Amino acid sequence: MPSGQRRTGGRVPKNTERSGLACSRATIIKEENVRATRQQPNARILAAVVVTVLAAINATAVVQQTHRLEAGPATIAFGYYWSEAEPVLRIASGDIIDVDTMLTSSPSRLEGMGLPPEQVQQSLRDIYEQVSREERGPGGHILTGPVYVEGASPGDVLQVDVLEIDLPIAYGYNGCSGFIRDNCPEERADRSRLFWLDREAMTTEFAPGIVIPLRPFFGSMGVAPPPEAGRWSSVPPWIHAGNIDNKELVAGTTLYIPVWVEGALFQVGDGHAAQGDGEVDQTGIETSLRGRLRLTVRRDMSLEWPVAETPTHWITMGSDEDLTEATRIAINQTIAFLGDRFDLPRGEAYRLISLAVDLRITQLVDQKVGVHAMIPKAIFGER
Repeated sequence: MPSGQRRTGGRVPKNTERSGLACSRATIIKEENVRATRQQPNARILAAVVVTVLAAINATAVVQQTHRLEAGPATIAFGYYWSEAEPVLRIASGDIIDVDTMLTSSPSRLEGMGLPPEQVQQSLRDIYEQVSREERGPGGHILTGPVYVEGASPGDVLQVDVLEIDLPIAYGYNGCSGFIRDNCPEERADRSRLFWLDREAMTTEFAPGIVIPLRPFFGSMGVAPPPEAGRWSSVPPWIHAGNIDNKELVAGTTLYIPVWVEGALFQVGDGHAAQGDGEVDQTGIETSLRGRLRLTVRRDMSLEWPVAETPTHWITMGSDEDLTEATRIAINQTIAFLGDRFDLPRGEAYRLISLAVDLRITQLVDQKVGVHAMIPKAIFGER
């Protein structure tokens, strides 16, 4: 942990769609007053006043904007997160980005796997043709961004609500290397394989009689790391999140990331159509994605490591070159989270983890291995 950057586990309140609730409440009140007007002619003045006041309140609310962000040579960071990267988009806190991400493979490699040339995305060709090798690296992921979020400062938390994820192309690929690469096919040509995606059924056939359900997610969502980290490879995850490869972060979930630089500088990429915990052969089903993400600055929270939320679980996480140390980080972050949110003493939080929390290996193949803890909301009466 860089000096002066240490944080404690933070309180993460439930999400609230305030603008939607306000509109629904205004509609209900208006309908009730219309009924009252029909029954009591003298109530028309009161109904008019109520509707006018509600309209004035809603008019002063912050307008949420959606920004379209297509992936192309001028809107991506090829292989890195960096505090000095120039933002490609500036948005207000609470705005939504409608964003494209590119799969992590070159057009020539995809064609070598048997993909017809006309099915290679033109934006992917443009990136490989126009982004020089000197501009790439040290990692290999194509990340869309950075996005500068107004008001985000070091010490804040960036809340990333994953609203929607779509599959814009009908294929993905898996490349074999990873944790035990001796298990990969001997012939190099057989180590990468295309998978055709049934986007109606949301499945892909692995082999006759073996069908894999598709649960698309962004393997990499992160902010710029602390400035002293320099140009950070897109491969290893860390306190800025990045390439965490957590398959739980599908549409309808939220990721909370500590902010380390002004504007946060959010980036997203490394789309997966499916993946198992561990990602043992280096890749899931890698594919391009299109998603809608809401980015909100949170000043009422303080985190040392990223935390995620699904409808059923809280997720704490840790990463390190050593699996034992990554596990220790994940456990200690879970203890900090339980102490902050539920006022559990350290010893009792540790006991609860052993009794009711599942530790999982997020991935084993990205220089730093990842471990995450699944904290079930149900044990706290949360539904």
